[in-house]
Amino acid sequence: MVLPPRTPPRPRAPEQTRREILEAATAEFSEKGFAGGRVDRIAARTLTTKRMIYYYFGGKQQLYAAVLERLYGGMRDAEAALELEALAPREALARLVGVTFDHHAAHPEFVRLVSVENIHGARIVETSATIRERNAAVIGMLEALLARGEREGAFRPGIDALDLHMLISAFCFYRVSNRHTLRAIFGRCGTQPEVAEAHRRMITEAVLRYVQP
Repeated sequence: MVLPPRTPPRPRAPEQTRREILEAATAEFSEKGFAGGRVDRIAARTLTTKRMIYYYFGGKQQLYAAVLERLYGGMRDAEAALELEALAPREALARLVGVTFDHHAAHPEFVRLVSVENIHGARIVETSATIRERNAAVIGMLEALLARGEREGAFRPGIDALDLHMLISAFCFYRVSNRHTLRAIFGRCGTQPEVAEAHRRMITEAVLRYVQP
């Protein structure tokens, strides 16, 4: 019996390969940090090789920077998708708080890597124009929302957009970054649905009270 010739596997699209490498690198770096993360383990998590990883990204530091850019970009994409201009100011701000809370809760790897980057003095972040530009966009969005809310009498005057961004992000970040110590010390698990929902309501109410006239 003559077997038909084997059809060679179709090569994967470059964007698919790049995306898979980034996903594997996100898992590796969030578990091990930059210093402990290894490119050979990242390659082992995917159907590719170290040589292919270096071909796409140039080196370990460039790959780590790409991971951070992707994670920050995911947060900014979630915010941009809200189309806040179509909503009343208080509703728009509540939606922004909600999506910030949900994104942090759903992406603990983002919180972990930002924490690691702060430990290392933002060494990689400060070299990335992409991260600076994407994060400047959310401040611009908040400035526009605050100005509109002030004009319409929904917000008090004099609120700094960066300060408001920090207020929103701080609680959303902290409850994820410190979830293990909070559980160990106080016995409360922030991932329980009822606890998470109470926290979501609390930070939304706190922010809306902060901006009210």
